[in-house]
Amino acid sequence: MMDLTVADPKGLIRESYRIEGITPAECRSIFMDWALSLPAGADPHEAMRVVLAQYGTDEAHPMSVILTEGLTRRAAGASRRGGRAARLGP
Repeated sequence: MMDLTVADPKGLIRESYRIEGITPAECRSIFMDWALSLPAGADPHEAMRVVLAQYGTDEAHPMSVILTEGLTRRAAGASRRGGRAARLGP
């Protein structure tokens, strides 16, 4: 399992859970900053699982919702095609 210092290197997710009355829009912004701050080569989905296990005890918290969506959307839409393959079709 990934270490928490790798999964949340700047403590952004930890701090988001401490902000009273944080909105979903604020959580999305923090999530984006968090994703960009992950170390090179770190698996973002594993990092999401680690921070959810550590901080996500309140499933209704906006950050828990966003992290859970990030994990479930990966499973549902993992086959995006880009570049030339997307323009030419199957």
